[in-house]
Amino acid sequence: MLQESQLDSRLEIDRLMEQYGSSLLRMSALYLKDADLAQDAVQETFLKAYRHLNDYRGDSSEKTWLATICVNTCRDMLRTAWFRHQSRINMSSLPERTADFTFPDNTVLTEVMRLPSDGKVRSRLNKANGILRERLKEWYYDEES
Repeated sequence: MLQESQLDSRLEIDRLMEQYGSSLLRMSALYLKDADLAQDAVQETFLKAYRHLNDYRGDSSEKTWLATICVNTCRDMLRTAWFRHQSRINMSSLPERTADFTFPDNTVLTEVMRLPSDGKVRSRLNKANGILRERLKEWYYDEES
């Protein structure tokens, strides 16, 4: 039998999954470049969020909190010995994987690929975010509003 606090936590995590699950999946897929790994990352993200739901202080939005957990989970997955070993395999000998999801069009992917490449500097990431926000303002609406 679930205690009342556990039931509240499960209802809260269900709400978060419903509200942010698809955007976290898209972000993970772009980060990991693999649909199956992206699904694993999102599942792991919500498990971590469930375990630490009581630690959420509200210093940032729920979306930012979950996105941070998700990005860190993706980074952890990319650091694993298994992933590093897999990246050394000749990918041309493997069958091509297809994504289990589709984007409505390639607008976002095209704009992301056009960004200047530099993954080390946070200011460049903020600049890239601003560029994308401006270029895609009519294509995509803000989920928080």
